[in-house]
Amino acid sequence: MDLTLPDLAFLVVGVGALLAAYLPRLVAGRPLSLPIVFLALGVVGGLLPGLPVEADPVAHPTFVEHLTEVTVIIALMGAGLGLDRPPGLRRWMSTWRLLALAMPLTIAAVALLGWWAVGLAPATALLLGAALAPTDPVLAGEVQVGEPADEGVDDPDRAEDEVRFALTSEAGLNDALAFPFVYAAILMATEGAGLTNWVGGWLAYEVAFKLAVGLLVGYGVGRLMGKLTFSSSRKALRLAEHREGSVAITATFLAYGAAEVLQGYGFLAVFVAAVVIRSSERFHDYHRELHHFVEQVERLLTVLVLLLLGMAIGDGLLADLGWQEYALVAALLLVIRPLIGLATLRGSCGSAREHLAIAFFGVRGIGSAFYVAYAVGQAEFDDAGTVWAVVGLAVAASVVLHGVTAGPVMNVLDRRVQQVQDGERAEV
Repeated sequence: MDLTLPDLAFLVVGVGALLAAYLPRLVAGRPLSLPIVFLALGVVGGLLPGLPVEADPVAHPTFVEHLTEVTVIIALMGAGLGLDRPPGLRRWMSTWRLLALAMPLTIAAVALLGWWAVGLAPATALLLGAALAPTDPVLAGEVQVGEPADEGVDDPDRAEDEVRFALTSEAGLNDALAFPFVYAAILMATEGAGLTNWVGGWLAYEVAFKLAVGLLVGYGVGRLMGKLTFSSSRKALRLAEHREGSVAITATFLAYGAAEVLQGYGFLAVFVAAVVIRSSERFHDYHRELHHFVEQVERLLTVLVLLLLGMAIGDGLLADLGWQEYALVAALLLVIRPLIGLATLRGSCGSAREHLAIAFFGVRGIGSAFYVAYAVGQAEFDDAGTVWAVVGLAVAASVVLHGVTAGPVMNVLDRRVQQVQDGERAEV
């Protein structure tokens, strides 16, 4: 009997789900992560001869777009629900700096290197910069906030450390805020590099209008779901009474779908909706159930994406890359993001050690693949295959680099925070 793709898919999903349930407990506290394991398994699968699977993203951009799209929005809901700290200008100062300064500067630096060192066309270089700039809400589990805190927390501002808070909130918002730059690359590819041809409409529509729609839809859906979940006048309509975690998925698709139908940024709407739902009854224990359900769904989707990425790498995705592309990825992960992050965080909340950790753990991940898949479906980009390969290399390198270092680094920072808190209690 011949091995068919559906048969193999059922087997892979089953084995992946089983491993996803056990591995987080087995690798906890070790210099290893769940993404590393599944990426490695995918690479091994890609090297095996005779498998009826073609994992090349260049050949299947539409499939990659929708798979990564669903994975990212589920992760955004989890990120928003997990944040204990209420929104605010001062409370979220690290986030605002990372979004307003670090991300545009990272886009510019990567785009410049892509054009100068790799030889990409201006539009293609800008797409590469926009795709690789956001930190990832999917693959950054080790350096993100955990499950929502309960009502025993006296001070929400101190319920989570600055590193985990900054990276989670940054990842929740910068996927949406990178979208205008992706559209700028699309317009540059279709309208030409002359800014007078498109920049005015881009600022008005892709930046101002779509961000506003995403923000308003997210707030509206969050208020509606918060009301239905916690404070409806009829007990039968209070979803928190029924303890169903799938309500988080409902909110995710409702916010994303409504924003996209209204031509706004769905990524922004999902994260804002999650934050508003959390704010509607901040320390209700039902938030943990919602977060736990989202986390399980996200983990299964992540397993599939990483296996496919690993298979693509094993099947030759990186075969045509030269030293310039490897140097660009190394510069992004080891120089550009860390230095820009440190510069933009200077003077904000947190210690120098925390700033260094935030700057270093700019995880590249699944959102990057979505942006490339979306853009190549909207316009013709020169050297699109090179962009796919560089993004694949960056994600794989980030999975390994940040996966190996996250556990040890966060353990050191956690011990330092505990020592400071113990000292404060002793003084009291």
